[in-house]
Amino acid sequence: MGDMPAAVLFDMDGTLVDTEHLWLEVARTVATQAERPLAEDDLQHVLGRPIAHTAGYLHATGATGTLEDLTRDLDDGFTECVAREITPLPGVRGLLRELARAGVPTAIVSASERRVVDMVMDALGREFFTCSIAEGEAAASKPAPDPYLAAAALLGVDPRHCVAVEDTPLGVAAAEAAGCAVLAVPSAVPIALAHRRTVAPSLRGIDMHVLAAVLGPRAV
Repeated sequence: MGDMPAAVLFDMDGTLVDTEHLWLEVARTVATQAERPLAEDDLQHVLGRPIAHTAGYLHATGATGTLEDLTRDLDDGFTECVAREITPLPGVRGLLRELARAGVPTAIVSASERRVVDMVMDALGREFFTCSIAEGEAAASKPAPDPYLAAAALLGVDPRHCVAVEDTPLGVAAAEAAGCAVLAVPSAVPIALAHRRTVAPSLRGIDMHVLAAVLGPRAV
């Protein structure tokens, strides 16, 4: 089968749970209410981004209201949506169970706030995750490598021996900058194949054999 990953590091929104569309819906609603509707070119400042980044972007590009109001509306709206609707994406539960049986450590590495990460972990089962990194718990946010480096440090593993699972180009950039091999499962934006990057339509059918192939020969 080849080398198993030292750990598997999961993005959360749009990767483990079907919340990316909820976040985009909330962002569109808040932006429209602030008289600054989102266009296609704005998605790079929304998808995979922390709330503070999106609020700051909207405020800087003509949205009405204060930065504090925009941040609060985005945060409250997204939290309320997630609380009502946490839906695991296809293949997630099976993969988490297989990783647990194999004894492979796992982490959530998310741009969402801690309270949202905790809600998702409770819904999926905290026993499946060794640790988690939420927004603000690393020195810098994605696309900087810091969240992935922080997760690897908590687990005591070399990030080059880890597989990161991501759904956005922003998250892929963060994971690859940290040195991880990447399994990309695109949600809203296409992601191309690249060195140490595998692209799959979903996590359905992903198992330890696939993860070993994603990792490839371990870097030394």
